[in-house]
Amino acid sequence: MHRLVLTAEDNAAIFPMLTELAGAYETIEDPRLIRQAPVLARNLPIHLLEFLENFRLTEPSALCMISGLRVVEDRLGPTPTQWRDSQYGSPAFEQETFFLLCASVLGDVFGWATQQDGRIMHDVLPIKGHEHYEIGSNSLQHLSWHTEDAFHPCRGDYVSLMCLKNPDLVETTVSCAPDLDWSALDVEALFQAEFTQMPDNSHLPQNAAESTGDPTLDRLRARSFQLIQSWNEHPEKRPVLFGDRQDPYMALDPYHMSTDGWPRRHLDAFRGLCAEIEDKMTGVSLRPGDIVFIDNFRAVHGRKSFQARYDGTDRWLKRLNITRNLRGSRAWRPAADNRIIY
Repeated sequence: MHRLVLTAEDNAAIFPMLTELAGAYETIEDPRLIRQAPVLARNLPIHLLEFLENFRLTEPSALCMISGLRVVEDRLGPTPTQWRDSQYGSPAFEQETFFLLCASVLGDVFGWATQQDGRIMHDVLPIKGHEHYEIGSNSLQHLSWHTEDAFHPCRGDYVSLMCLKNPDLVETTVSCAPDLDWSALDVEALFQAEFTQMPDNSHLPQNAAESTGDPTLDRLRARSFQLIQSWNEHPEKRPVLFGDRQDPYMALDPYHMSTDGWPRRHLDAFRGLCAEIEDKMTGVSLRPGDIVFIDNFRAVHGRKSFQARYDGTDRWLKRLNITRNLRGSRAWRPAADNRIIY
């Protein structure tokens, strides 16, 4: 793991800027703040910027962790029971801002119109009634390992998590491509477009608000839901691996992949890859102030089950998606400077 621990001196240098920014904007979703983030990030300590740039450019690991960000848990208040409206009056605005700035060093943050009402920064927390649902707000069942948004051509390069609370040390599970024994796998078959991938549950209409209030955006979002339905009904064939055959990138989400009709060779190759991924799976218990950037091309991730209490003390993370090619999703966004994919 590529890791940096912030010192007391780092926190002392960072927080005056974070406090000032938290006072200047109403929420972390303010488009002005998100647009300015790459410029504001230049004020972060130079060794932190160098650390993030090294991770971005040289790919020394599939995981990058920053630890030691100051979090005063007494100031956070209770873990929300829902993600809706949690961005307003956020008690973690300073930490959210630091998270946004670091993410903006690696690329452009973006959101999905079909997830958490089009917000850029998501809350990851248990929701009552979702205990056994295959979605990040579940608790009593494992969240199956996956590439984030594996089904979508505009999926991010990185998925990142910042921990505010994790009293039970619930593990995020990760398996990294550099740890896999590629010599034991049928890599050539996995590079061929013979695999089908369906959308995951977090993009379904029942997990979004009924309307944004903007007819144009509602029309675009309705188009996305129609596409998701069509991808479920008629999934396209695609490869599971891409990039360099000696050091491949991955895109798979077995929970949402139907193997019906796959050629025998490709089915065997896929099963072999899944077995190797599970054999190399490890756990990371995030603590308050930890931020982890997961290379979405080089690692899959999930989460172990836990018993939610719904009493305000449960695990609470923030999540950002990051792309290194925002232009690649231009056909899906209503304007060049809009960060939401419809």
